[in-house]
Amino acid sequence: MPSTSIAVIDDDPAQRHLLNGILTAAGYHVLDGATGAEAIELASRCHLMLLDVRLPDTSGLEVLAPILREYPTLPIILLTAYIDVRDAVTAIRAGARDYLEKPIDLDELLAVIDDTLDTGTHHADTGETLELPGDIVAETPAMRQVFHQAARVAGTEATVLLLGESGVGKDVVATFVHAHSARASGPLVRVNCGGLPESLIESELFGHEKGAFTGATAQRQGRFEEAGGGTIFLDELGELPLELQPKLLHVLENGLFRRVGGTRDLKADVRVIAATNRSLEQAVEEGLFRQDLYYRVNVVSIAIPPLRERRDDILPLAERLLAARRLRLSPAAERALVRHTWPGNLRELRNALERAAIMTNGSTILPEDLPPQVRQSSPPEPDGAMLVGDLQTIQRQAIIQALEQTGGNRTRAARLLNISRRNLLYKLREYGL
Repeated sequence: MPSTSIAVIDDDPAQRHLLNGILTAAGYHVLDGATGAEAIELASRCHLMLLDVRLPDTSGLEVLAPILREYPTLPIILLTAYIDVRDAVTAIRAGARDYLEKPIDLDELLAVIDDTLDTGTHHADTGETLELPGDIVAETPAMRQVFHQAARVAGTEATVLLLGESGVGKDVVATFVHAHSARASGPLVRVNCGGLPESLIESELFGHEKGAFTGATAQRQGRFEEAGGGTIFLDELGELPLELQPKLLHVLENGLFRRVGGTRDLKADVRVIAATNRSLEQAVEEGLFRQDLYYRVNVVSIAIPPLRERRDDILPLAERLLAARRLRLSPAAERALVRHTWPGNLRELRNALERAAIMTNGSTILPEDLPPQVRQSSPPEPDGAMLVGDLQTIQRQAIIQALEQTGGNRTRAARLLNISRRNLLYKLREYGL
């Protein structure tokens, strides 16, 4: 729908750049602004407006009234990082069509826009046609969704926060984002923020000048300089010492840093991808992580499900890991792998198969070749699994029928099912629809 114009009003340049890239790729013409005054000026030129609640000159809630008084049919969707139920109620009563929380779920955003404009294009349903590299396994709808989101954000310069338990494959998603970005020809530099001594991490990230401290016998580049023109992947970001967090915030906000012992600022020409296996929101509440850094790094978040929630991926992953050794799994070993809960996720699976490859006497891995905790895992309760499966089948069929009756319009389908649109979107992703 190339002739449809969408105005993006947000004072965060990174957020505007992200939404501009996503909406342009979806076929929309994008107009952007950073203030309430610009929102009022652009209202006459757009078919839909995405309006941030917090603007430098006013509030998005206060801008609603003059815009809708002049253009009563213009659909306005409010965006905010500071969700408040009272604000949501006020916004809807004031005429806003919807109210979305940052970090924006990109598929949900496109679905809301489709439903609001009633375009029928449903851009968010393209996940099943996503072409993945041969070294990536994503058989489950949940993992297809992860890479679908990663592909959407890859073409932007937005900071990405990868969430998930230890060992779920956050490094794989980070590599995918880098490889599909405009910086793919540049380096991908990995930094484990939890694996560096606290006394050395500042020098490791930003470098140091000769004589900056005892043992600094020469000038040294840091990881941000090494990543110039490419991407820096900050793994275990939640372990970054509190006193260093303002310096990372400065890099993200201004693109500048200074070597330890240096006297001048240097430009950081990098895209930042961060990852954590802990709750940064909880760390903020406990005073261990800066709130302003949390909001700055959490422009787009992608949650990677644990292996126990993506059982259809277990055997393809195992086959991929064993292929180079020309080994295969016996049916009993396959059953043992599928029923294990994998608290260590991909890392545990890799280690279990490494052990099995050493212990096997032939070309077929048997249950006794696997670690004891894997082969002794209890199978799931059959009755419970059957009931859950039946319930999921009923829910899935009801959703399909509702979408068919409403011509694919999610908003009307949610009303028909008597659930919220967000709950419907969640179910669509869960069932791979």
